[in-house]
Amino acid sequence: MQISIDKSACLGCGMCAQKCSQVFKMGDDGKSEVINPTCCGNEGCCGCDINETAKECPANAIKID
Repeated sequence: MQISIDKSACLGCGMCAQKCSQVFKMGDDGKSEVINPTCCGNEGCCGCDINETAKECPANAIKID
C-alpha cells in the first residue's frame, strides 16, 4: 500500500494529520505531507484507520494505491 497527497487538491485543513499523525504532518506550505507512505492500511497498524481518513478528506486529496 502506497499513500500520497495530491498537493494541488489539499485544502490544508489538517484533518489527516490530526487523525493519522504517524502517517501525515502539516508542511511549511500549509499542506499535508506524507511521512509514512507505506503504512499497511490495517486499522491500528499506524495508530489510525487510513482508509477512513482518506474517505473523510474534504478535498479527496489522499490517494491510496
